[in-house]
Amino acid sequence: MLAIVSAMQEEIALVHQRLSGVTSRAAGGREFLTGRLHDVPVVAVFSHWGKVAAAATIAQLLSSWPVTELVFCGVAGGVRPDLRIGDVVVADALIQHDMDASPLFARYEVPLTGQARFAPDAGIGARLVDAARDFIHEDLATAVAAAELDGFGITRPQVVSGLIASGDKFFSTGKDLAELRGRLPDTTCVEMEGAAAAQVCAAFGVPYGVVRVISDGADEQAAHDFPRFIHNIARHYSAGLLARFVRGG
Repeated sequence: MLAIVSAMQEEIALVHQRLSGVTSRAAGGREFLTGRLHDVPVVAVFSHWGKVAAAATIAQLLSSWPVTELVFCGVAGGVRPDLRIGDVVVADALIQHDMDASPLFARYEVPLTGQARFAPDAGIGARLVDAARDFIHEDLATAVAAAELDGFGITRPQVVSGLIASGDKFFSTGKDLAELRGRLPDTTCVEMEGAAAAQVCAAFGVPYGVVRVISDGADEQAAHDFPRFIHNIARHYSAGLLARFVRGG
């Protein structure tokens, strides 16, 4: 069974609309939706925001359903200078940028795991890259209104793989962004859940992938038109690339 977890309720709502044979079950303060997406058995859930919320959601999910692979989706603030709104990042590693148990452990190392960077499943990552590229090249123009794409300056989105940094902080100043770049210069984007999801999936031995759509530049403009971006653009990205992912093209 494929698990779809999103940090955005709007994305899960659109996935819900595309599921057939939907049933709902409440557990751990979350609503889990099961059904089929293009004939693939799926369980989908809104993670809520932040590392603790995401970890609690995924621990409940993996304890209650026979999940064989998990995809975590959502939006992120761009850290790499060449990333623009509408670009897609697929994680090849995840780190908690606010983890610091030094001097007992090296900075960023999650205590008792021996790891600072968690590596998603390479096969799932490659499939997510292909799905995102196919969606952008073949579906984006019909999935999202041209006026909305123009309004956010989305012209030729790119799909990249790289390090995603997670932490319980919404980046909204250039000063904080510069400080993060200085500490973790290979970071592509920043969000609030992915590395926690990775840690739980690793503990359960479940293969996973993380994909994010760039919604802002993690600077002073980060909160500008954020709800509009989620509703009119990001949710269509996620639903579209997930459909491509489960169909295999």
